[in-house]
Amino acid sequence: MTDRASLVRCLLIGDIIGKPGRLAVRQVLPDLRRELDLDLVVANGENVAAGMGITPSLADELFDAGIDVLTSGNHIWDKREIYDYLEGDRPLLRPLNYPTDSPGRGWLVHRLADGGDVAIVNIMGRVYMNQLDSPFTAMDSLLDEAAEPLPPVRLVDFHCEITSEKNAMGWYLDGRVTAVVGTHTHVPTADARLLPKGTAYISDLGMTGPRDSIIGFKVETVLPRFVHHMPTRFEVGEGPVALNGAVVEAERSSGRAVSIDQVQRLIEVD
Repeated sequence: MTDRASLVRCLLIGDIIGKPGRLAVRQVLPDLRRELDLDLVVANGENVAAGMGITPSLADELFDAGIDVLTSGNHIWDKREIYDYLEGDRPLLRPLNYPTDSPGRGWLVHRLADGGDVAIVNIMGRVYMNQLDSPFTAMDSLLDEAAEPLPPVRLVDFHCEITSEKNAMGWYLDGRVTAVVGTHTHVPTADARLLPKGTAYISDLGMTGPRDSIIGFKVETVLPRFVHHMPTRFEVGEGPVALNGAVVEAERSSGRAVSIDQVQRLIEVD
């Protein structure tokens, strides 16, 4: 049996949607950390400000709730007040493959409570997304050309529209990172697995937002877009919140993942 001290257990939470998602995280995360014996919690926070973007105060709220690192994606620039915050020392990432002069950073090394280090990387796909630099090339540069090698445990949030591009990244990084987890589509996939060379993979973690919705938004504000092709203003949904994510367990010394298990909870927010 593997000694627990030789492993790191990380919870990766899918896109948090608006106030309901924030409330659910605040309500259950302290218990989840104990129940799942977690060393690290990473969450995608680009949708926490009424479904679009993130503000400094909302980022601080999520850090205070027990999230260690926040990742993002194409909505990171929706609230201009976050630009200066990204240049600060709080652990909020923007995708690595944005231009180098964009505010913020695309990766960081997080020091665990017991002194171990974990690298967290945020990248974004290009199919049906912004035409950024290649995420594959960006990962090569980070992994192969960094001034100092990244610590063995390396978690990648791939914010991406289509599963084939996510699949490709998983295979491309197999054996080079600990985990590649997809975000952005808000719908959890059923393909969590360990790839042959030791990388944990899932195409999409899903969202942490109202269950009875269309990807987190009120049905009545989204349907007209599809039925009548008319513009509408999306509003965050209400009711029970589905918290979706995955726990990745990995060897500290090698960074090799030993398990990935989906986490799905339905929460009645107070």
